[in-house]
Amino acid sequence: MTGENGRRALVVRGGWEGHAPVAATDLFVPHLEKNGFEVELADSPAPYADAGFMAGVDLIVQCYTMGTIEPEQLRGLEAAIRAGTGMAGWHGGIADSYRNSSDYLHLIGGQFACHPGKDPAEREGTQADNYVPYTVNMLPEAGSHPITEGITDFDLVTEQYWVLTDDYIDVLATTTQKVRPWDPWHREVTSPAVWTRQWGEGRIFVATPGHSVDVLEHDSVRTIIERGMLWAAR
Repeated sequence: MTGENGRRALVVRGGWEGHAPVAATDLFVPHLEKNGFEVELADSPAPYADAGFMAGVDLIVQCYTMGTIEPEQLRGLEAAIRAGTGMAGWHGGIADSYRNSSDYLHLIGGQFACHPGKDPAEREGTQADNYVPYTVNMLPEAGSHPITEGITDFDLVTEQYWVLTDDYIDVLATTTQKVRPWDPWHREVTSPAVWTRQWGEGRIFVATPGHSVDVLEHDSVRTIIERGMLWAAR
């Protein structure tokens, strides 16, 4: 059975528990259901290998940090997106998944490299060591894009992702790593914070904020992700 508009969403959640994959995705399931999706949940990328099932999936929402993906699962994921299935995700759940697969990194278009932390003298050995204040800067093209229309620059205190990307992404927002006295780099580095990618007939949406549920509940972050999921869907 599919949703009232005939669409199906597959939510794949798991991997590193530090990103609270169940609580994080539970935050967005009601939004999908409200928009007419039947939502199916999976705790691994195994469904990607089922071509018959994937042919009926209109949107993949993935929150699966690190972990591994098998070759047949990756082939199924890529084939589904190429044929028109959308894919959406945030933070490490999409941009730091399946480090064993260069083909996955190529599909997504951006890969987590690091999240520079606080002054070493202030670190206490917890996740909060990596929470720093930073700004998400909206690009001019974001002003009229359906994902980001009406959203202005906003500030967060959380992990700031430095990502490695290619030129085949359409960037809607960026964030700039500053140079601080304890950093080894010598000039500021700007990374995409929100981007999209067209792959065959499918659309991919990525937002790098989203380390924890409280960040996902930030008005701008939540709005961007909710819109991004709908934009990506077939």
